[in-house]
Amino acid sequence: MNLMQTAKFSIGEVIYHKLFDYRGVIYDVDANFQGTEEWYQQVARSRPPKDRPWYKILVDGQIAETYVAEKNLKTIPNNKNTIDNPMVEQVFASFHNGSYVLRQTNN
Repeated sequence: MNLMQTAKFSIGEVIYHKLFDYRGVIYDVDANFQGTEEWYQQVARSRPPKDRPWYKILVDGQIAETYVAEKNLKTIPNNKNTIDNPMVEQVFASFHNGSYVLRQTNN
């Protein structure tokens, strides 16, 4: 099974963080936790599963990004609102039908 078959959310999707009450857009997905044990112990206080997908998120209304376990996220049905984060324009080309479209890279 590949990552996209196991991940509940996708790159460009606008999500809501259930514990910390913020919106954001997903810009990367890891099949499982890729941080350090020290970071997990200090930051991931709810002890979400490490063997499920984790997401890198650009936070709305901030110059910040976060790393979040899948279990702490939910979709925003019929999302029409863009994300206000300076990195959005660097990562995504456009906003269409409630989600973002990645910029093409020349790699």
